[in-house]
Order: sequence, then structure tokens, then C-alpha cells
Amino acid sequence: MIHVSFQGERGAYSEAAAKLFFNEEIETIPLTTFAEVLESTSADKTEYSILPVENSLEGSVGESYDLLYSTSLNATGEVYHRIEHCLIGIGKLDEIDTVYSHPQALGQCRQFIEKHNMKTIPAYDTAGSVKIIKGLNKSNCACIASKAAAEIYHMPVIAESIANNLNNYTRFLILSKENSPETNNDKTSIIFSIKHEPGSLYRIIENFHKNNVNLTKIESRPTKANTWEYNFYVDFEGHANNPKISEMLKKIKQDTLFMKILGSYHSAKLS
Repeated sequence: MIHVSFQGERGAYSEAAAKLFFNEEIETIPLTTFAEVLESTSADKTEYSILPVENSLEGSVGESYDLLYSTSLNATGEVYHRIEHCLIGIGKLDEIDTVYSHPQALGQCRQFIEKHNMKTIPAYDTAGSVKIIKGLNKSNCACIASKAAAEIYHMPVIAESIANNLNNYTRFLILSKENSPETNNDKTSIIFSIKHEPGSLYRIIENFHKNNVNLTKIESRPTKANTWEYNFYVDFEGHANNPKISEMLKKIKQDTLFMKILGSYHSAKLS
């Protein structure tokens, strides 16, 4: 049996994404924080971790990116999971004045929340917010989570499909101590930092152009060490074991202060 750690309560989108990725019988282990999720796999309590890294409406999950910088685990897979938010609670829609959920979910449903003049209260997890609402048992309080989470906690769904845009997907990375073999459709993720001088980023990006490698994402995050200095998180097509990609990465490393290969993995498609 494969054990996969995820952040949140039973019914969280991360748990659903893990089941979608492995497409087989797995044992999911709920943990409170993203850091605990990765630590679980690092300590061999689970074989895999799953982390949300970006959402098609709200953008990147900063905490996940910061943890990717420090973890010794490898990115070995990715999955896109469609997010279908529901308003959950015991009251009727016109009674609700307060809504709980994870900050990302609140942002993804901002238009619905503003339309109904609801006050927002951030929670650590979407499924966890259902647990909170069940405990409060107040008709004026509701939460935003999945229909699956509502079913787990035996809570009524007040409204479905409440996101700003129904084309709402979250991308998750699968992490483990292993490495994924090369296939004919791979993606590689790296992190690097560069000197704070003119042309330094251009010299890195130029390598992708020269090698005809498709850059699929570039994201900057503060280093936390020095003010206005950044780490760059980059995804591109190809596997680090491929001779052309391997040679390109050697050249990139020469122009960086720091470079880390997060991992190479089979590129996922929107389901």
C-alpha cells in the first residue's frame, strides 16, 4: 500500500488530487501543515507527499514554493485537479453573513462572497473549514469546500459552482526520495539565484532559447536572506537526464549563485 501525506482534513482537495494522480488504492495521511507533509516523507513515514503549487485563478502558493527551496525531496510527478467550490452550512443563502475557508479558496470565490456581502474568516484548510462550521452549528456561518468534504462531515450544500471562474484548476507536485525515469513527455523544475546585476537573468533565459527548450513557467520569490533579492523557480520541457538538457543545466549553473534541480517528471495534462 502506498502512503501519501497531504495538508488538511479528510476531503481536502489535496487528498482528492493524490487519489487522482496515483489512480490506485492508496492510504492518505492528513497533516496540519505543508512542512509536516514534507517531513513525513523525509522521515520515511510516507513514500510520497503532495503539495499545491499554483492555482489557475489565484496564482502560486507561496508557502509551497518556499518549502521546495529547502526540502531534500525530489519532484517526481504533477497533477492538475479541477476545483469545484461549494458553499456549505446549515443555514439558507440569505442567512449567511460569515464564510470560512482557506485564503486561496476565499480568493477564488471573491465575486460570490462580495455579491452576498459576506465577511471572510481564513481557515487552515477547505475541508477543515467544514469541520469548523459543523462545530459552530450557526445558521449565519458557512464555509467553502468541496462536495466530498460536505459528504464526509454530513453537512448540507447551500450552493454549488461558486468560484469566480468555473475553469478553476490547481496544480499539485508529487514529492518523494526517488527520481522519475525519462519518458517522451517530461517536465523539469529548478530553482536558482543570480547576481543582482544587469543582464544576469537574460544570460540564464538565453540558454533555453539557444537549446530550443520550451520554458513553461518562471516565478520569483524573495530569498528571505537579503532585501530585494530573489530565487527564481523555473519549469521547462525535458528531462534532466537527457544529454541536451543536462548540458544546458551545466551552463546555467555557471551563471548562478545557487542552483537546485527539484526534479524531472512526466508532464501532466488538464483532466
